[in-house]
Amino acid sequence: MIWTTALLGGLCVIHLAIPLRADSSSPWGRTVTLRRGQMLPRPRRDTGSSTDTLDTSRGPTFTPCRLPLTPTEHKILDDNTQETGFNGDDGSYVILTWVGDGTGVILVLSTISSPLDSYLTGGSSRLYRSTDYGKSFHDISHRINHTFIKEEFGVSVGPGHSVILTADTAVVDNPGGIIFTSTDAGATFKFIQLPFHLAQPITYHFFNPDYLVALSIDGGLWLSLDFGAKWTKVHDGVHSFSWGAGKNLFFSFSRIDAVEAEERGDLVLKRTKDLGKTFTVIHEDIFSFGYIGAFLFFSVMEDPRSPRVMYFSADQGDTFSQALLPSASTEQFYSILDGDEDMLFMHVDNPGDTFFGTMYTSDDRGILFSKSLERHLFAGHRKSDFTNITSLRGVYLTNKLDVDGRIRSVISFNRGGTWRQLKKPENVNCADNAGRCNLHIHGEHSRNNNIVPMLALSEPTAIGLVIAHGTVGDSLSSSQHPDVFVSSDGGYNWRGTLRGPHHYSILDSGGLIVAVEAHHEGQVKTIKFSTDEGRCWKSYNFTEQPFFFAGLASEPGTKAMNVSVWGFRPEEDGQPMWVAVTIDFQSLITRKCKKKDYEEWLAHSTDKGDSERNGCVLGMKETYRRLKKQSVCRNGRNFVVTKNQSPCPCTREDYLCDYGYYRHVNTSECVRQQNSPIRNFEMCLDGEEDELLTAGYRKVPSDKCEGGFAPQDVVQTIIRPCGVKPTPDPSTKSTSTVAHFDTPRERLVLILVSTGAAAIVLVAVVSAVLAVRRRVYGAGIPAYRFSNLRIADDNNGITADLESAASSNGIACQHDSDMNLLE
Repeated sequence: MIWTTALLGGLCVIHLAIPLRADSSSPWGRTVTLRRGQMLPRPRRDTGSSTDTLDTSRGPTFTPCRLPLTPTEHKILDDNTQETGFNGDDGSYVILTWVGDGTGVILVLSTISSPLDSYLTGGSSRLYRSTDYGKSFHDISHRINHTFIKEEFGVSVGPGHSVILTADTAVVDNPGGIIFTSTDAGATFKFIQLPFHLAQPITYHFFNPDYLVALSIDGGLWLSLDFGAKWTKVHDGVHSFSWGAGKNLFFSFSRIDAVEAEERGDLVLKRTKDLGKTFTVIHEDIFSFGYIGAFLFFSVMEDPRSPRVMYFSADQGDTFSQALLPSASTEQFYSILDGDEDMLFMHVDNPGDTFFGTMYTSDDRGILFSKSLERHLFAGHRKSDFTNITSLRGVYLTNKLDVDGRIRSVISFNRGGTWRQLKKPENVNCADNAGRCNLHIHGEHSRNNNIVPMLALSEPTAIGLVIAHGTVGDSLSSSQHPDVFVSSDGGYNWRGTLRGPHHYSILDSGGLIVAVEAHHEGQVKTIKFSTDEGRCWKSYNFTEQPFFFAGLASEPGTKAMNVSVWGFRPEEDGQPMWVAVTIDFQSLITRKCKKKDYEEWLAHSTDKGDSERNGCVLGMKETYRRLKKQSVCRNGRNFVVTKNQSPCPCTREDYLCDYGYYRHVNTSECVRQQNSPIRNFEMCLDGEEDELLTAGYRKVPSDKCEGGFAPQDVVQTIIRPCGVKPTPDPSTKSTSTVAHFDTPRERLVLILVSTGAAAIVLVAVVSAVLAVRRRVYGAGIPAYRFSNLRIADDNNGITADLESAASSNGIACQHDSDMNLLE
């Protein structure tokens, strides 16, 4: 029986849940949408167990460190705080977008969900622009002829200083939609009438802002190579598309009956690598596809009576193989949690409405998956609490639903190789009768239930720094008053820092943290800030007239020292007015950091001694240069993270148990699963077959260890034509005996050849085969078979050249995938 990934009906989906900060919608700038008015709380979803009556108490207390603000500091902040009121603005949405890196340009689009008066002029959109990080704004609505801009599409920024605004136009009265493009960060705009109506926002190429791709409402795929000035339709009947590495563009389309093709799995996946000149068919009969990290993946119904199966490709679709995962029923789904050029994290849901499943990690080809974490929480809202801690390599945080029905947090420091509970914060004392006392972090499940306003926050430039809402105790509490905790070493140790829920942001590459207390009904006027990674805080009243809080906004990349507090204030006429208060902390922290303000810090160091393995994670020791907590100075925009790396000797911790194996509790050895016999994957397609040989171990993806522990025959791959006896490769010789199990086709060839041969030759061949098989079964070395497909270009019959498997955007989230099945 072959284990396959199954995607069944509307419940079984490839659901992309890539952790992104705030409402970040572009790799070139951050876009934040602020809504006027209070959001109604969503109903909580029970976890399905009567024992999951989560504690409503505040939990163990701690005393935050508060320092007084001196009169001099107060005056400096007063002199460098600007408040802007957007008088007469009737927009119910405000969309903030930073344009460029270090430009200080912010575009603010004020709009409502639908136009009031007309689609073109006199509508209810206004566009504002700031060139000083939000200290002042200018109304530039006239530059776009006061055209109404769609809230759904808003402001889209691309590489460099490129900006696109999408107008909402009447379909009946206009041949196509309208966009405004800018190449100078919104200083000027160009009006462009499209020959089609957009079905979704225009998508930039990862590196070249002139390359744009769009999908029209009638399914046309359009390309522009001159930043929207001219457009060419390259295909019809398209459902979804995604940029890959280089100029690779993938899209799925239906030949007939576009409405039901996706439900039947009748879509065709194509690729163009020359911007629409030629096309290559990757696979037919697909449901949907996605692209993340360096991996292209798509689901296929190979038989009308069978469930969907999933295929992965690490070379832009030139070859692909079926993922080796447990099959799923109609009550289950798949979710790709995260991925890069080395590996993927995948959640496989358990049968029934259990709200949990098993997390797997892939090899570097996206084919072999190993079990990483059982009972992984996936508690509705199409979200998981899985979080990538970007401030330290290899760290991931998530929640699990234990057998007692309680939610508990776990963290991994080696990319899912092992998981452990979080330590109790150092300044929190638990009750003597507490059975277990650990820190538990609130994630998407809590945010969707309005328990916390923000998710865990980390930044690559703020090494080791993590800020999160948490509860200390036996399990995660559903209290409406979670507290804020900070870790300075990537999650090994924590400290309670702020009582109650807050909005927070990291500035100056971690040298400054700011926070605003979250009030469900009250108004705000105070911001808190810390220069020692949250150990102590000072408070500043930034306005004399409190207003209802809408958002805390800062420039992406943590380089700036300006932060804007957004909200709205009721006016005398009863209409609310949008307010933005921008505080410039650079005037307060004026001293530039010097060499003595930094320290050398060994990441993942848990041993106070000087052992050889101390700090070794993923086969590498990393020593960073970072700011001391007691240093009150400014990193500045030119700050660059520096680190020294040195390889570590390999141990068993650097290896995962391969497919069909599990780690023995008492010996830590990888032992073959007795109830899961080794299966031969004989899906021989297009004349090629991959055969993977394993001794039960494979190295953790991204692991750079050298020497030390080295299991024999960890991974060997042999590619050979189907039906042909393999030719031994001298490079695969080892001390153990390895043989290849014959496929039915091979045995048939052997019989036909042997029939016409002499009897003595037949006896010799049969005897040799039996002898080899006896040695293989005695050695206990399994052989997995899975297939690659090489599909020639459907136009000219030329096989596409293999291009770099690395994603040009690092981690890219495909818009379609199977997400639409959840909508």
